[in-house]
Amino acid sequence: MQAKLSHCWTKLKQLGFPKVTNAWLKTIGFTSSNDGSLIGVLKVAQLIDGSQAPTALWQKFRGSEGPTALAEGIRTGYSELYGVYPDAHDRPSIDLENVFSQSSKAGRQAISKAVATFKNLAKEADFSKSSQAVPAEAEHFETTTLHAPVEGKHPTNARGTAPNLHIDVQVHISADASVEQIDQIFASMAKHLYGSQT
Repeated sequence: MQAKLSHCWTKLKQLGFPKVTNAWLKTIGFTSSNDGSLIGVLKVAQLIDGSQAPTALWQKFRGSEGPTALAEGIRTGYSELYGVYPDAHDRPSIDLENVFSQSSKAGRQAISKAVATFKNLAKEADFSKSSQAVPAEAEHFETTTLHAPVEGKHPTNARGTAPNLHIDVQVHISADASVEQIDQIFASMAKHLYGSQT
């Protein structure tokens, strides 16, 4: 992931202001089916908004202050994490895993990957010049959660907020799959993700 992020940052500095889609990623050389996850990373880093259009921070990132702009985006995108650890980018993975696991029912492997993504982002950023202040509230984007909201009390940090964990699920369906097979796949997903029995 580190190599992909480094390559992505280089490309972003060379390009204009496109809407970031899977098709656009392919045109700039990110052709793997897993490369679509870069869209989520760009959203968390505040370089694109919920509609996948570049933000003002994208323009700042493209200039001479790119690493500082990225640090600013990371602090905003991970504001809940920075609410617990103001120096989250310097913390060991175990500390970050503990924070992520308090707000997610995702498994250990998914949480480890989320922490690795955060660490890889942080390696590309310059936090020495970015503000230590944590935004009161990060901009929230529409996301699809992996599970239905759980009723009751959710673990929170000292500020009363829990960090968010976003997980994308990709389903690859054979071109020769029948309509019934496709319906069964989605019915099974609804059952396991949302508890729906339809």
